[in-house]
Amino acid sequence: MRKGLAVCCTIGCFLPLLMGCAANPTGFTPGPLKPCPDTPNCVSSMDKRETYAVEPFAYDGDWPAERDRLVEMLLKMKRIEVVAVAERYVHAECRSLIFRFVDDLEFYFDTDENVIHLRSAARVGHSDFGVNRKRVDEMRRLWVKGQ
Repeated sequence: MRKGLAVCCTIGCFLPLLMGCAANPTGFTPGPLKPCPDTPNCVSSMDKRETYAVEPFAYDGDWPAERDRLVEMLLKMKRIEVVAVAERYVHAECRSLIFRFVDDLEFYFDTDENVIHLRSAARVGHSDFGVNRKRVDEMRRLWVKGQ
């Protein structure tokens, strides 16, 4: 009986930890997005510096439905893989065509303002030649078109 109790306690203690890891294997923290670094390879709607700033995506409906619509849009785009979906957070990885560089694309749903904040940033290097801003502009076009 004690052995069975010990196994149950062990599983009960580690199950939430394991589930947390499975829900967000990327190591990124769901929540307000961090500012861009001081390199020209990032854009963010939560960064107020003009060089890095982009507008968030607006939405009118129910945020869980809008999150699902966002994920569906991402899944249809080339070289983008959705790697984490949390309650009000989505993380995707974007790979460049030739060198397969990875950019991180994060979304945070601000349910008070009915906007989706976003951040698109290169993992390595200094400049991205405007790729992240162009990606966000294209996604904005697709987002607005879908409404």
